[in-house]
Amino acid sequence: MAKASASQRNSGKRTPRGAASRLNSSPRQSDGAALSPARQEASGLDLFRFVPFRLNRLAAEVSAALSGEYQERYGLDIPEWRVLATLGFRNEACSAQYIAHCTRTHKSTISRAVTALMTRQLVERVENEDDRREFRLRMTRKGTALYQKLVPRLKRKELEILSCLSARERQQFALMLAKIEKSLDLAQTGEETSNADGY
Repeated sequence: MAKASASQRNSGKRTPRGAASRLNSSPRQSDGAALSPARQEASGLDLFRFVPFRLNRLAAEVSAALSGEYQERYGLDIPEWRVLATLGFRNEACSAQYIAHCTRTHKSTISRAVTALMTRQLVERVENEDDRREFRLRMTRKGTALYQKLVPRLKRKELEILSCLSARERQQFALMLAKIEKSLDLAQTGEETSNADGY
């Protein structure tokens, strides 16, 4: 009888116990359960070092801290404050579309906020001189008075939030934010938005 070839002899060899399971098994959690493909992909991401997550969390926390000034004292929610804040830094009326674009807030949310502010007589509609079919928004005297009361309080809150930074660090932080905004094509002044987008 002919001798078996080397490949035939090797094919009959057994894999050491445990090796096959190690070769064929998926990554596992500490409790032994296999990770799903999604968990495997995400396992290399440190969420607390992931900049988009950190920025989003900071924005939510800062927004909540500021809302205590205008929500508790004046009954304004965040979208309503965004409308007043946008109208407050402009010298002329603007459209709801401009406010939605400037604040990155959905237009339906801005629309509801405008309706609530008009009910409280804080905002009013005026005809667009260039197109009488279109209405623009501006603050009433009552709205302007409320805005002027709020601004100093919010500026103090801003200083409180940034108090952990030195003056130089605050300046550098502002420059870095501006650089990121520019890289994402975000307008950094009201004039930029108006000129670039025709609002």
